[in-house]
Amino acid sequence: MFDFIIKRFLQVIIVVFLALTVVFFLIRLSGDPTTLFLPPDAPKEQIVEYQELLGFNRPLYVQYGDFIIHAVQGDFGQSLRSKEDALGIVIERLPATFQLAFTALVLALIVAIPLGVLSAYKRNTVFDKLGVGLTIVGQAIPSFWLGLILIYLFAAQLKMLPSGGGGTPLHMILPTITLAAYSIARFTRFTRSAMLDVLRKDYIRTAKSSGVPTTRLIMRYALKNSLIPIITLVALDLGVLLGGAVITEVVFSWPGIGRLLMQSLMNRDFPIVLAGVFIIATIYAVINFIADVLYAYVNPQIRVK
Repeated sequence: MFDFIIKRFLQVIIVVFLALTVVFFLIRLSGDPTTLFLPPDAPKEQIVEYQELLGFNRPLYVQYGDFIIHAVQGDFGQSLRSKEDALGIVIERLPATFQLAFTALVLALIVAIPLGVLSAYKRNTVFDKLGVGLTIVGQAIPSFWLGLILIYLFAAQLKMLPSGGGGTPLHMILPTITLAAYSIARFTRFTRSAMLDVLRKDYIRTAKSSGVPTTRLIMRYALKNSLIPIITLVALDLGVLLGGAVITEVVFSWPGIGRLLMQSLMNRDFPIVLAGVFIIATIYAVINFIADVLYAYVNPQIRVK
């Protein structure tokens, strides 16, 4: 078990390292950020001086090496615009992103598990067809398009909810629904599949023939034994929600990491972008690491893979 944990932990480090490396070189393709901070008619001498001040006049491999050395120490530099610590700025936005992601996760579970259970128990009925149809639609609709439609209906037309921003529970409703839509479809489909497998078991048929009430049969015998793979999926999907929050935050102007990253990309504020990618990649990798360890603890066969 110890060797398995060490192996998975090394994979976490590699994933974060590769994510930072890829993003470092990709954002350099967007151009020289000094052009955004100086007037269009700035003399060449001033541009060269500013590039030297920021370190962008050095060879790319030297910049990369210097970045990795400082990143290992948790130093991503200062924001090119605010001159504040880049990692500190990202961490300040982290609670808002977590709030949105966890709320979306709770909503997805509240809707998806009962829908998946009903779809499995009422297999090949109108309830099952409705549930399967919703999962197909939910997984097919892009989150940004759904967000725009919700804004148009409930903010622009009905004027029931705010179109964006944060600060009150009302501001969370539309972005939470948008972010949870894909997970609802995903959890519903997975719950239905897991329940169908359990409902075919001999002990379920025995309990049913013995006169066990339907509610008890589903909740105590079927759903309880379907929860292990569902819990694993939920743990992995939390990372997906954190990543998907980037688009949702931009659409609804939610004050989280996603919106900050988009603004920083537009402004070519490289330290903020790299610090944000580091946080998101680390959270996603750690969540997967914990899920792998817990699953290996429950199923020892995984440890030998």
